[in-house]
Amino acid sequence: MSDQLRPRSRRSKQISTIARHGRLKRSNAFANVAKILAATLAVVMVSGVSVAALATLNVAAGVKPGVTLDNETDGPIPSISSIDGGANLLLVGSDSRAGQGDGFGDPEEETSVLNDVTMLLHIAEDHSSATVVSFPRDTFVPIPECPDPEGGTFSAMSSQKINTTLNYGGLACTVKTVEALTGLSIPYAALVQFNGVAAMSEAVGGVPVCIAEPIVDDKTDLNLSAGVHELKGIEALQFLRTRHGVGDGSDLGRISNQQVFLSALVRTLKSADTLSDPIKLYSIAKAAVDNMELSNTLKSMDTMVSIAMALKDIPLDKVVFVQYPVNYVDGGVEPDETAAADLIAAINADVSPTLAPGDADFLSVADPAATDPAATDPAAPVDPAAPVTEDPAAADPAPTASALPSNVYGQDASQQTCSSGRPVEDQ
Repeated sequence: MSDQLRPRSRRSKQISTIARHGRLKRSNAFANVAKILAATLAVVMVSGVSVAALATLNVAAGVKPGVTLDNETDGPIPSISSIDGGANLLLVGSDSRAGQGDGFGDPEEETSVLNDVTMLLHIAEDHSSATVVSFPRDTFVPIPECPDPEGGTFSAMSSQKINTTLNYGGLACTVKTVEALTGLSIPYAALVQFNGVAAMSEAVGGVPVCIAEPIVDDKTDLNLSAGVHELKGIEALQFLRTRHGVGDGSDLGRISNQQVFLSALVRTLKSADTLSDPIKLYSIAKAAVDNMELSNTLKSMDTMVSIAMALKDIPLDKVVFVQYPVNYVDGGVEPDETAAADLIAAINADVSPTLAPGDADFLSVADPAATDPAATDPAAPVDPAAPVTEDPAAADPAPTASALPSNVYGQDASQQTCSSGRPVEDQ
């Protein structure tokens, strides 16, 4: 097969309309919108306030037709309690302008349908940790044979950028590609476009994000001074989209920027004010289902609530955001197979990854205003005068953390970091 992206070839074989089922492996949440959706629905469904009944009806009515995945779970839908075992969920952000209005360029001219954001959310089987893996959009990967949504199949390709999979075979093809790359089974998936991200950041009431140096990016119309900004709506979307205005101007810099936002978002969602406000939580849930395309497995309210129940008690320092490790090649990047194997092994073993200090140009910086050094730097020295408390779980230790290679970049949600702006003259 040629490694160049070719016109879609179609075989005569028709795809079955019956979802294939498979056993959910010990693996795989949050990420961006998925966390909002799950955490919101959990609280709305279990709250006793009068808005809950109406919210449930309206949210259920707003769910769009589902997408069939290869590895949909077998058996009954989980009850409204914590999901049994681990889970893997893929969140995909599309750059398609279709149906998004005229605020993102001419839809007639901007006709690409690319998955510029591809994030894998993994919940450990014992619900002790969650790992979110961001796949750089320009990563050259094999693309497996994918179902054509209109019937038949598209042929496999040996090496294409991962962000072409959404255009090639839809959300199901992106899922199959990540499954082939990682060896993980992914039974849950969601797709969101520009307006959906803006709407959900509005619904959560904004996310406080630290900016170390001013961010000015004419390509996304973003202009932020240094300091803390409450980002929501279009401004939040611009922040998540900016590439030229942060780090080294690469997609890897954008991923680091997104991790700053996502960590702040997780802290916001887990704050008492957010989780105790059923009206705000309902508005987040409604915005999510109104603006997302969901796999059949996520259309169930019970399933979404069950995933949320597994997430709500995970400590901030056990919610880890990582970039899938890559090496630079001509025209993009390719997987660092050795480092990637270590990352996937940690996910399969359900251990919380430990990230080595990174020195890349695109990374975010520590927030100098953070008051607790231990919260921003797990390696900070311990005060020898501090009292030592006995860990009640010491007699039955959980899986130990897994130290990853230095080119697996990221942070955990407890680390308060600032986005690093890029001077206009360097753009």
